[in-house]
Amino acid sequence: MTSPDPDNRPDRQAARPQLSDSGGDPKGSPRGSPRGESGYSPPRPPRERMFNAPVASLLVAAAILASYWFQSRSADEMALIYSYGFRPADLDRGAYGGLFTHALLHGNWLHAGMNAVGALAFGAPVARLMTRPPAGVAGFFILFVLGAAFAALSYGLLHPGSEIPLVGASGGVFALIGASTRLLGRSWPAPLLSRQVISSLMVWTGLNLAIGLVGYAPGAEGARVAWEAHIAGLAFGAIMVTPLAWLFGQRIVRRRPPTRLI
Repeated sequence: MTSPDPDNRPDRQAARPQLSDSGGDPKGSPRGSPRGESGYSPPRPPRERMFNAPVASLLVAAAILASYWFQSRSADEMALIYSYGFRPADLDRGAYGGLFTHALLHGNWLHAGMNAVGALAFGAPVARLMTRPPAGVAGFFILFVLGAAFAALSYGLLHPGSEIPLVGASGGVFALIGASTRLLGRSWPAPLLSRQVISSLMVWTGLNLAIGLVGYAPGAEGARVAWEAHIAGLAFGAIMVTPLAWLFGQRIVRRRPPTRLI
């Protein structure tokens, strides 16, 4: 007497899945995609971008690093710094170009890298605010450039006649920091005198005062840190973000729900 093969029973054959040539999944079902009883395969969720920084803040960070790359390959780097850095004595000579060009120069790669990271991190909420078409992004660059110029001007007024050049985009970066303190968890600037904004500004101001007292900051390599310019840029950004938001920001119009009069 022979016993029948249990795998040849009809009920076992009906339950055995058919394998495709591509790998161990049931025929007709792509690898890794679940199917329900109806045979429907849900679509895969869209991939999240690993890096989601706005283009404007990316451009500023890239410009900081690229400009220092060219500076570091200059035949006479100190001549470049004295020509395009900002010296407070330039104000007496009527030379104002350094108020803007000093932000393109840095002391070393660490100095440039810290400012690039700062522009990328704190510039993101500001860039997302300045999105009104067709040229809303201009507000972001205006805030950064004028913030750097105002910071250098303030430093020059506090150190009249000095021939020591000021370099670095920290003034513009702190303008972005000042603006971002009014955008924490918000799509429109918070009131300047609100508790949250004042607290954040006090923390940043205290940090810079501490740097001024200690006389050391990462990336300085013995050079004096222009903490006064940092505070000036911080104040500029915190104040000017509101008018720039009105000019270049994307306003959110809240519609009133429909009502009926009786």
